[in-house]
Amino acid sequence: MKQEKRARSLWKNKSVQSLVASLLCILMGLLIGYVVLLIINPAGAWEAITTIVKNFLTYPSRPAQLKYLGNTLVKTAPLLMCSLSILFAYKVGLFNIGAAGQYVVGAGASLYCALALNMPWYVCLVAAIVAGALLGCISGVLKAYCNVNEVISCIMLNWISLYAVNMLLTQVKETASPYTMTLASTNKSAILPNAGLDQFFTKNQYVTIAIPLAILVAILVWVVLEKTRLGYELKATGYNRFAAKYCGMKEKNNIILTMAIAGGLAGMGAALFFLTGFEQWQCTQSSVPAMGFNGIAAAFLGGLNPIAAIFSSYFIQHITNGGAYVDKTMYSAQIADLISALIIYLCGFVLFIKNFMDAHAAKKEERTKTPAAGDAGKGGDQ
Repeated sequence: MKQEKRARSLWKNKSVQSLVASLLCILMGLLIGYVVLLIINPAGAWEAITTIVKNFLTYPSRPAQLKYLGNTLVKTAPLLMCSLSILFAYKVGLFNIGAAGQYVVGAGASLYCALALNMPWYVCLVAAIVAGALLGCISGVLKAYCNVNEVISCIMLNWISLYAVNMLLTQVKETASPYTMTLASTNKSAILPNAGLDQFFTKNQYVTIAIPLAILVAILVWVVLEKTRLGYELKATGYNRFAAKYCGMKEKNNIILTMAIAGGLAGMGAALFFLTGFEQWQCTQSSVPAMGFNGIAAAFLGGLNPIAAIFSSYFIQHITNGGAYVDKTMYSAQIADLISALIIYLCGFVLFIKNFMDAHAAKKEERTKTPAAGDAGKGGDQ
């Protein structure tokens, strides 16, 4: 009986549910991806799916593996920040689909400060956080005072942000290309310091303090949400803003503050990526970077837990980068994006699976209690 009770309590544990649901979504995504590969070209399907899962492990030498592991981690840091942005707002009852736009303005602010104003990296980082927070504030104000749905305002602001940043960064782009100037040739002080971390990844120059900074922010977000009065008030406002107002909480201020923090996190994510020098901004791009939207998948795959988001963000980036090594003679370059998209799409079912597990555990508990109640009644009659 004790073992059964332990099993039931373990099954109802939120952390266990999140882990099981996430693993199921990952396995389903890989399975469907494998079926798609079989349909396209059965001969190389197994090798292709294992290559995607292996990512940098496809390289035979240890130094090469470490170097390309570093590249995956470089892209994991901004993805983690975007996932934190989305889950922070979601915990407070808001859906911050504007993380993509906040990421864009963060990139614009950090690169403009670096390339046009020759500012050091820490000033550029703060500028990105402030820019993202201000954009988030706009959606927060519209929600708090005009009752404008944050999803609608965020989507509109995503595109406004993209074209505004494109225009701003044309002032610091290369003459012969649509890309911004490189930090290495323009302002080396704007590059994030590596603090010796590059030595662990075969002198990969793009591995910087961005990775530990993102992890520290994830821990900080968890502390704020779970261990502070501010986090309690923000979540209470999300559950019921009218009840929060009745209890004396400033619900409008809380909504604005939530969107500001969420925006700042996404903006910081952009700075943690572009200030490594890994990529340049393309001033002619007509689509919002996928990083902000992939953050939604990372947040839900991690069960909306800031600590779990560290691992879910890495996994999504691992799969995405792994697709680049698929044999292009058998499959098109887009097949990797398709596999990644399948897994990312299925991440949205994590909460559905958790709810199903909750319902199943509740039914099982009722069944065990019902006979016990019946036996008690019989004993009383005798």
